[in-house]
Amino acid sequence: MKSIAFKPLFAVGSMALASGLACAQTASTSSVQIYGIVDAAYRHATNEGTVANPHQSLNQMVGGGMSQSRWGINVNEDLGGGMKALVNLENRFTTDTGAGATANYFQQSWVGVQGDFGRITLGRQYNVLFDLVTTTYASYPYSPYMEVYKPELGFALGGRQSNMIKYMAEVGAVRGALQYSFDERSPLGGKTLGGYLRYSTNGLSAGAGYQDYQFASGKKIKAFTLGGSYNTGPWTVSMGYGENKVDQLTSPVDFAVLADAWQDRVSGGFGGPAFLAATKRTLYQVGAGYEVSPQIRVNAHYYHAKQSGNTPSASANANFFTVGADYAFSKRTDAYIEVDRTHLNGSSVSLSSAAAVAANNTSGANGSKSRTGFTVGLRHRF
Repeated sequence: MKSIAFKPLFAVGSMALASGLACAQTASTSSVQIYGIVDAAYRHATNEGTVANPHQSLNQMVGGGMSQSRWGINVNEDLGGGMKALVNLENRFTTDTGAGATANYFQQSWVGVQGDFGRITLGRQYNVLFDLVTTTYASYPYSPYMEVYKPELGFALGGRQSNMIKYMAEVGAVRGALQYSFDERSPLGGKTLGGYLRYSTNGLSAGAGYQDYQFASGKKIKAFTLGGSYNTGPWTVSMGYGENKVDQLTSPVDFAVLADAWQDRVSGGFGGPAFLAATKRTLYQVGAGYEVSPQIRVNAHYYHAKQSGNTPSASANANFFTVGADYAFSKRTDAYIEVDRTHLNGSSVSLSSAAAVAANNTSGANGSKSRTGFTVGLRHRF
C-alpha cells in the first residue's frame, strides 16, 4: 500500500518540479549557444627536414587547414536597461588526432558586460592587433585567414592574451578598443597595453592599432599596424602594414617568448642567427578576392617582410605568397585548396622546421631559404 501511495505522490512532485523549471526557463532571458568548427586537411610542404637533410618534404594530415578546429560556448543574458552579460569559452583541438591544439584548455575564457557605454570583457581573449587585422584586412575574409599559412599574424604578438581587460565601443561607423593585461609576476612577462580605431561603411574598412608587450626582464616589444579593404560587387581588395620593434634581448626566456610570435612556421618561419640579432620587423601586404559564384571564392595575397638590427647579421627579408579557392557545399560545409610559397633572403637567415626543432636545434632553422606548400581540406561549421 505504501508503495502504491508513493507513486502518485512522486509523479505529482515531478510534475511540479518540471513546471517550476519550465516557468523559470520561460521567464529567463538568457541564451546559451554551442558552436564550433571541425576542419581537416592534407598538406604537403617542401624543405621541412633537419640541418642534415633540409630538402626533405613533409606529408601530413593537419587538424585545421583553413581554420583551427574548435568548440565553444556563448552565453548572453539580458540584464535590463539595455545591458547584457556575456560569457565566452572556447577550446581548440586537432581533428587529425583529437588532441588539444594548445597548452591552454580554453584559448578564450572571458566574462563581460555590454550596454550603451560599450563592452567590457575580462579574461583570456583576442588582443587588439588580432581584432583589427581579422575584421578589417584579413587575407581570407571568410575564414579570416589560412590557418596553415598566415604571415600577417606573426606580427600580432600571439593573437591572444591572458589576464586581460578590454573595452570596446562603437559610434556609427567608428569602432575603438583598449586593452590592458597584468603580468602577475609571470616568468614569461605578459603585461600589455594597446588599442585600435576602425572605420567601416559601404564596403570600405580601414583602421590602425598599437600594442606593446613587456617581457619578464622589463624589456618590451612594440607593435603597430594599419590597413584597409574595399568590397565592391564580387571583388574585395586589401592592403596592410605591420611593424614590430623590440629591445635588444639577452635573456633566453625572453627569446623563447619572442620566438613564439616570430618564428612559427605558419607565420613565415624566420630562423637562424638573424632571429637573435633582429630588433625590428616590418610587413607590407596586398591582396584581392573574387566571388566567382555564391559557392566559389578565390583569394590571393602577397607579403613582403624585412628585418634589421644593430648588426649586419640581423638583416634579412622575405616574400610570402598564398592563393586559394573555396567551394561552399552549403552555408556550413565547404572544401578548399591552397598553394603557398615562401622565399627568404639574407646571409644569416633560414627557414625553421618541426624536424629541426625535434633535433634539438634551438633556433629551429634548417638552412633552407624557400618552401612551397600545398593544402586541400574540408571544413564544417556549426
